[in-house]
Amino acid sequence: MTTAVDSSVLLDVFTSDAAFGPRSRDAVRVCLAEGRLVACEVVWVEVASFFPSEAAAEGAMKTLGIEFDGIALRTALSAATAWKAYRARGGKRQRVAADFLIGAHALVQADRLLSRDRGFYRAYFTRLRVLDPSRT
Repeated sequence: MTTAVDSSVLLDVFTSDAAFGPRSRDAVRVCLAEGRLVACEVVWVEVASFFPSEAAAEGAMKTLGIEFDGIALRTALSAATAWKAYRARGGKRQRVAADFLIGAHALVQADRLLSRDRGFYRAYFTRLRVLDPSRT
């Protein structure tokens, strides 16, 4: 089982978020026990910006067991399809949002997504299995 992880869950863990940190940490452990935990480059960028150095960010991700898993061409195209649907529904953003790439990465290159943002991913990636640690 390969689980893609969203930035929100990792930041819960790394910042020891009082509201979501314990549940997110437990969910990460469960997903690791069931297989691989991966993050695409978008998640790595978002998470690494909270660390004092690249080495610190890489070390923290590796310590947690997060593998780097870059976005493939078919994933980028899937994100484009979701982006097009967003724009057709009246979405106002003028550039591709990171969440479209994260959702497409989980859909195409993993078996599920560990994220607290269920509504967005459920709306634009209807076949994506989303695990929400805040609801457990």
